[in-house]
Amino acid sequence: MARQRKTDDEAVRITTAAASREEDIAARQRRYLLSMSLRSACFVGAVVAAMAGLTWLWPFLIACAIVLPYIAVVLANVATTRKEGFELRGTPGSHPELPSGAGHRD
Repeated sequence: MARQRKTDDEAVRITTAAASREEDIAARQRRYLLSMSLRSACFVGAVVAAMAGLTWLWPFLIACAIVLPYIAVVLANVATTRKEGFELRGTPGSHPELPSGAGHRD
């Protein structure tokens, strides 16, 4: 999404422009897929840990697998934004203009 200008005199800064909608959705999908893959690994790990007799590990992995969907959804819904961290030098209106030379003769 393009950022709306506050005034006509404000310069457009390409470095603070948001990513395209397609890039944003692709990044969200990757984060969600990564979280859900980790959740699946927790379930498989819990089964393996239970079969191996690690009674302290499998409840932890099950708890992680229960909490990860919430975290995955929250991370998938976070929109990427860029913040303005600097001021441009020489922006319109920051320097006074010189008077016209029509009325002045030296």
